[in-house]
Amino acid sequence: MPDFSDYTRFASLVAVAILSFVSLVLSASWSGWFLLPFLVFAGLSLLGIYDLFQTKHSILRNYPILGHMRFIFEGIRPEIRQYLIESDQDEEPFSRDDRSLVYQRAKGQEDARPFGTRQRVYDAGYSWITHSIQPVHIEDFDFRITIGGRACKQHYSASIYNISAMSFGSLSANAIEALNTGAKLGNFAHDTGEGSVSRYHKAGGGDLIYQLASGYFGSRAADGSFDPEKFRQTASLDQVKMIELKLSQGAKPGHGGMLPSSKITPEIAEARGVPMGSDCVSPAAHSAFHTPIEMMQFLQQLRDLSGGKPVGFKLCIGHRREFMCMVKAMLETGIVPDFIVVDGAEGGTGAAPVEFSNHVGMPMIEGLTFVHNTLRGAGLRDQVRVGAAGKVVSAFDIARALALGADWCNAARGFMFAIGCIQAQACHTNHCPVGVATQDKTRMRALNVTHKSERVARFHRNTMEALAEMTGAAGLSHPSAFLPRHLMLRQGDKSMVEGNEVYAYLPEGYLLDDNAEDYHGDKTRWARARADSFAPID
Repeated sequence: MPDFSDYTRFASLVAVAILSFVSLVLSASWSGWFLLPFLVFAGLSLLGIYDLFQTKHSILRNYPILGHMRFIFEGIRPEIRQYLIESDQDEEPFSRDDRSLVYQRAKGQEDARPFGTRQRVYDAGYSWITHSIQPVHIEDFDFRITIGGRACKQHYSASIYNISAMSFGSLSANAIEALNTGAKLGNFAHDTGEGSVSRYHKAGGGDLIYQLASGYFGSRAADGSFDPEKFRQTASLDQVKMIELKLSQGAKPGHGGMLPSSKITPEIAEARGVPMGSDCVSPAAHSAFHTPIEMMQFLQQLRDLSGGKPVGFKLCIGHRREFMCMVKAMLETGIVPDFIVVDGAEGGTGAAPVEFSNHVGMPMIEGLTFVHNTLRGAGLRDQVRVGAAGKVVSAFDIARALALGADWCNAARGFMFAIGCIQAQACHTNHCPVGVATQDKTRMRALNVTHKSERVARFHRNTMEALAEMTGAAGLSHPSAFLPRHLMLRQGDKSMVEGNEVYAYLPEGYLLDDNAEDYHGDKTRWARARADSFAPID
């Protein structure tokens, strides 16, 4: 005998069909106003019949009408979680504590915390700065470093906290202009991202780091290759202070990208130097060089074409041996970049394959430590400035990165929060609710450039002031004096360990000394690295 109770899943369809019939009868016999509920119930009945016969969603075939509730709740789940469920410490990917800190500093509101820390200070992974019994008061918190090595002709005095790479195209015109105007107000730098220098970067008037990626946007020939003359024109702009060759980014290292022709506006085409009506492709690898030596020669070409501006490269560490190949090429050619930016796997992007975001690339702390110590081991650390990027939003984040070997830090999403990003995670949909990551003009108009640029500058200034207080509390007069020993970390067994034991600075020149100790297998990797190829020596 069939189990008729199983057919209760069709009850919603039967119910709306009955209600539509009743409404129709009442509208004919009693009041015409019942036509309104009839239209509603009749529409739901038609939807239920369609659900029964469609083949795309199994749940709708078994639960007509009612099954749509699943998709409704699934659609609003991120908002429900963010506003009602997640704690202030849950990182999805930034915690509410982190976001609130940026919002408060950007708005100039009180950022003090009552009643003590909410951090779990005895849990593994907790870290802190050691303080001094004789703190130092720091008046000037405009902390700066000079970038540019021996071959550089136009050294740049940079803030130790700058805006990381975000392209026009990924961000809206108003967002780009607000960020760059804020950078000018606060006297710090703004990385263009691989989308080149747009009219909105120029409108802001702030210092720019021109990023040159594998698509060579802003310096691109008709066939997609590098065009030296176009690069000279872009790099010679007064706003452009440094040139950054992008090898990879933390959110999707080793992965290229494509901006569909449907998303290319005349303004994006103008900035990138690409035609309208064609997909805009960024290959996974560069075509201008194929070996470490060729890469150094290309950097020298960029330096010459730019008039001697600081030139460096950005990467997320993958095969550690390949970075050592680059360092060997520096030694062999004598061409040393002015700076290297280490991007961590925790970095963000508008859209990336899940596997790449979650499981490809080295996190910032390990990548930074490796780059710093490799340069020390090769005797080049004093010639190269090192930047770090990867979820750096607070004074402690900056202090920790500087202690582990960075000279300065970059942040992208931190400054996005400053201009109003609410972490809706709709960057790839063109439906950003606050007009930051969209090309929809009706959405981006919500972002007021004047107001948001002031927030950008205020966030930077208040973060630098907080860093000055933390630096002084450690008994130091400048953040560059932070060392691993100023860090303490809680280990898995809940014991504490000094940062110097985990992230020690390795000896200068140890990679070049046959008698030196082999730390972490680095000398074995160094022996397999070669300057003339990224392939290993077997």
